[in-house]
Amino acid sequence: MDTMLLPFSPRFIVLTICAVVTALLLLVGIFDHKVFKIVVIPLAIFGALTLLGIRDLTQKNHAVLRNYPISAHMRFLLEEIRPEMRQYFFESEKDGMPFSRDTRALVYQRAKMVLDKRPFGTQEDVYREGYEWMHHSVAPKPRAEEKFRITIGGPDCTRPYSASVFNISAMSFGALSPNAVRALNAGAKKGGFAHDTGEGGVSPYHREMGGDIIWEIGSGYFGCRNRDGTFNPELFASVAGDDQIKMVELKISQGAKPGHGGVLPAAKVSEEISKIRGVPMGEDCISPAYHRAFSTPLQMMEFVAQMRKLSGGKPAGFKMCIGHPWEFLAICKAMKESGLYPDFIVVDGNEGGTGAAPLEFMDHLGMPMREGVNFVHNALIGIGARDRIKIGAAGKIATAFDMARAMAIGADWCNSARGFMFALGCIQSLSCHTDRCPTGVTSQDPIRNRALYVPGKIDRVYNYHHATLHALTELLAAAGLEHTQDLRPIHFSQRSSTTDVRTFAQLYPTLRPGELLEGTQDPRFREAWAMARADSFQPAG
Repeated sequence: MDTMLLPFSPRFIVLTICAVVTALLLLVGIFDHKVFKIVVIPLAIFGALTLLGIRDLTQKNHAVLRNYPISAHMRFLLEEIRPEMRQYFFESEKDGMPFSRDTRALVYQRAKMVLDKRPFGTQEDVYREGYEWMHHSVAPKPRAEEKFRITIGGPDCTRPYSASVFNISAMSFGALSPNAVRALNAGAKKGGFAHDTGEGGVSPYHREMGGDIIWEIGSGYFGCRNRDGTFNPELFASVAGDDQIKMVELKISQGAKPGHGGVLPAAKVSEEISKIRGVPMGEDCISPAYHRAFSTPLQMMEFVAQMRKLSGGKPAGFKMCIGHPWEFLAICKAMKESGLYPDFIVVDGNEGGTGAAPLEFMDHLGMPMREGVNFVHNALIGIGARDRIKIGAAGKIATAFDMARAMAIGADWCNSARGFMFALGCIQSLSCHTDRCPTGVTSQDPIRNRALYVPGKIDRVYNYHHATLHALTELLAAAGLEHTQDLRPIHFSQRSSTTDVRTFAQLYPTLRPGELLEGTQDPRFREAWAMARADSFQPAG
């Protein structure tokens, strides 16, 4: 990161004030006068800080400064400490959870379109267990200039969607501030990629900017519910028919809290959110952990088909974090038995993000994204349906390597939530659930969310998307590949111990087309396939 102190930059102003104060203190030693000490020095300091505070409140580049004038400069000053000093007093470049300082810095740099390169070699321990790498080619390809896109929509879809391979993952208005939604959607429009609404419904802030929308329907049926909370097909059809909505997505579960349902804390349920969602103020807005519109795999496939029909033939699919393997295989059996197929499946992992969830759910419930993506990929191959259903991957994706790795084991495209939050200015303060977000990204407090200046953040959302895809083209070219669809497990390896290395092809073996229907002996699927039944999520036997 460039650490030059440009004139009139925040750091320059702070250091100038420090220099002035130092000079005044030196003058005290020369002019030992009580009036000078008691009046002039305090007035000078107060005046300088007042001017700095006014500048902070009116500037539009740094959301933290707009909410925390003067005091937030300490953060910027700490950022200037050289890496070799930081490692003794603060976290190292590879420390920090859920995202490391290095990853956050990379997103910030790409969002601002400043230098994102690193000096002096990797800081990864390449001999540690679990280290992963991508293979390069001795005959690399020229870097592709095309914007990688895929067509989503199976044989039953009459209005397929040409989607970017990198999109904004599901985050509801309510979990995000109005300005955050505006900036994300406008950035998506500028970059030609999609913005998933999350289960909180299509808000005016999504519509205002005109970007492509994936409308997610959760168990609360926000935006298409009756007064008693049940699904309203007529209302769904009236909303889904909007040309801005490109796909409709049924949320079965999300990675950070599968089986728990959605939670919007009462502190964040404003009057506006109450009207949009149709829920009372002063209470936690909780989506049930289960759907009332269906209760069996066959009914679920009928509901997805109904969503596609009501939307006018747009791609319809579902999102879930994989739990009991036999339950997803039961859905696969329901596809075969009914002849009803989704157009896409988004696989979330238990490393996914959320605004609020119990610790036990975040840390220990649900299948990680990579295992989930590969499981779904193989299951669809095993029933002969992989060519008609696209797979999206969501769960801690922020870099081009994250994307390439997920695509190699089965994903057709990737979604990122927290990556795009960083592009908006999120500093990982971990206060999303308190309505006290210091950058205004997740707060409904108008004083706080005013700090997020929409026009400036639109470009950062666009830049992050553009720069990440650019990095992806460079990775593919280095590997001798031309498109993300060319990625395979053989292109990646993992160190399973200090002396043992296995390719992803060994770690993630692939079923033969139709193998589940023929009767597989693969231990990952054999027992679960026998337990799965199309008429119930309960295991057979």
